[in-house]
Amino acid sequence: MHRGLRIVAGLVLGFGSALVDLVVVVFARNAAVAVAGLERRRLRAFLGIDSAEPTRAQAVRYLAVRAPVGLFGGFVLAWLFYGLAMGVIVVYRLFAGGPRGGLDPSDDWSAFLWTGLIGLVLFYIEVQGIVGVVALEGKVARRWLGPSEAELLRLRIDELAASRAGIVAAVDAERRRIERDLHDGVQQRLVALGMLLGRARRNPDHAHDLLAQAHEESRHVLEDLREVAWRVYPAALDSLGLAEALEAVADRSAIPVRIRCAPLDAAPQVETAVYFVVCEAVTNAAKHSGATMIDVDVAEEAGAVRVRVADDGVGGADPAGGGLAGLSRRVLALDGAFEVTSPAGGPTVITAEVPCG
Repeated sequence: MHRGLRIVAGLVLGFGSALVDLVVVVFARNAAVAVAGLERRRLRAFLGIDSAEPTRAQAVRYLAVRAPVGLFGGFVLAWLFYGLAMGVIVVYRLFAGGPRGGLDPSDDWSAFLWTGLIGLVLFYIEVQGIVGVVALEGKVARRWLGPSEAELLRLRIDELAASRAGIVAAVDAERRRIERDLHDGVQQRLVALGMLLGRARRNPDHAHDLLAQAHEESRHVLEDLREVAWRVYPAALDSLGLAEALEAVADRSAIPVRIRCAPLDAAPQVETAVYFVVCEAVTNAAKHSGATMIDVDVAEEAGAVRVRVADDGVGGADPAGGGLAGLSRRVLALDGAFEVTSPAGGPTVITAEVPCG
């Protein structure tokens, strides 16, 4: 209730100041900065809208655009006060005492009930109109004055706090995945390799066959270790570049992958993020999508690297799933954007955009 009364008071003052704004814009532009300062204080005190201090030209443009908004807000409030006055009259007629007051039993109750219902609907519409005027006041202030430095700092702090938490979560998830890969893959194969070598020592007659199996198992161990190393950090990024590293991802995929990677002028951490976006997206598609082809496009546009990974699978990918959520956190940590579109029936399209710097 207190906030509502404060908003109404702010709009009433805004209606009066709108008339002043018009006079200043037409006849006294030298006072525009001072009047805009008063408007900024009104917005902050009554509507909770903060904005930056304007120059003279910005102040004149703001007042010229803001004046019709203030007048419109006064018009909306006029209907609110009119409706409240009519409501008071109706309530008085219903409950006032005396032989000539109140509601006579012969009167039509249904008419009063119907009028009351219409009044409630109109009151709801009026409240929405007031909310819309407040939002319009905020949009005009942000458009013509801009957000204040305090608001920008607050937004940036929120972004950094969210990205820091995302980085911590992504690192923890990556550590768990590496531990799981080593435990379930490499470690089990090393145990099997040790058992084969032990059997070969105890059974010299079958040593040849057992050593051949041990040799084959050692080859699988090396493949698993190479796979884990590639997922930790692909050495090909440093030695061969992003395009060759992505071609290696395509070669290891069980589904055909078509790679189109334009030359990039991006920082190493950006190329690393792009690599992991493509690698994880291709891995997810190979495991879950049932796709027959994956298309990967990497290009630099307007100072950012844009990645698009699309497959022709069944769709239904969950953006909040472990792998995709980790990619989102990795991209957002670099002030990038990440989006997953995967309707039922497909196709699935993963898009990431990372600033080159």
